[in-house]
Amino acid sequence: MKYSVIRFAVVVAVCLLPALAWSLEDIELPPGFTIEDYASVPNARSLALGENGTVFVSNRRGRSVYAVVAEGVGTRTIELLSGLNTPNGIAFHDGDLYVAEMSRVTRYRDIEANLHDVPDAEILDIELPSKRHHGWRYIGFGPDDKLYISIGAPCNICDEDGFGRIIRMNADGSGRESYADGIRNSVGFTWHPETGDLWFTDNGRDMLGDDLPPDELNRATRPGQHFGFPHCHAGELLDPKFGSGKDCADYRPPAQKLGPHVAPLGVKFYTGEQFPAEYLGQIFIAEHGSWNRSKKIGYRITLVRLEDGVPVSYEPFAKGWLQGESASGRPVDLIVLEDGSMLVSDDHAGKIYRISYTASEN
Repeated sequence: MKYSVIRFAVVVAVCLLPALAWSLEDIELPPGFTIEDYASVPNARSLALGENGTVFVSNRRGRSVYAVVAEGVGTRTIELLSGLNTPNGIAFHDGDLYVAEMSRVTRYRDIEANLHDVPDAEILDIELPSKRHHGWRYIGFGPDDKLYISIGAPCNICDEDGFGRIIRMNADGSGRESYADGIRNSVGFTWHPETGDLWFTDNGRDMLGDDLPPDELNRATRPGQHFGFPHCHAGELLDPKFGSGKDCADYRPPAQKLGPHVAPLGVKFYTGEQFPAEYLGQIFIAEHGSWNRSKKIGYRITLVRLEDGVPVSYEPFAKGWLQGESASGRPVDLIVLEDGSMLVSDDHAGKIYRISYTASEN
């Protein structure tokens, strides 16, 4: 009996070592910024902000959707929905919560007034493919009040009709059209606060080596533009199989090339008033991190600075989730709260973090 108790204690201690060895103090931020735990949500993925400040959180692997509500000096997490099929995409629009599962989109009316008694799902009349490869959806409502949905390619590299695009439609699912094509797998998009242009991340193909191709930040200025997949990658690299007879000049190049295999997901313009003025209107990207490089990269939040609407730099903003080859977290999505602070979801640690800025007294 004594041996069993001692052995159990040793196992517990060993299992806890990685958690004890890492803390948010390891995250490096520019001077004046701080990061703290905001909420715990299993496999926290996409984020959406309600009119009353409720933070909605999807849970792709756990098949659930949560609501995080501010309560005193802390927060309370409520499981709203469970038993769903890969519910990665969520959006809040006109008081309603939209949830994108693999092959359907559902709407829950007046959700913030019904957090403890969620209304029945309304299934929108939207036909979506059910192939699992890149089958998790990302959704959002644009300034045109239309619902945008990404349809990832069902492969590493292939050319199949109906995939590799972002579609849009009316809020009830009617009026569907393809908005942007030639996109391998976008799991994050947003709109410029002034021009209304769609900006989105795209994860480049695998199996061309550690450093090819770059992942992408793209800008769609009108419907119907093609961004190259599967023929051309990052505006410059013809695919060895699908690039034959093609010309990269025929496709829209990325607005900004990102690191190779950093897996860029959530992307947001900073629109708050808390951060210094130099961050207003700039782009933050959650880089989920590589899985297919000999040395890992990503696992951070990066900043793309714009001048006259054109990217002029790409740099780390928050890093430290990757220590050597060991990752303690994987950023997924971003939102800006009413007070100007920014939330970051982490599906690896099951956390939501809050990044704030406090002006120096000097």
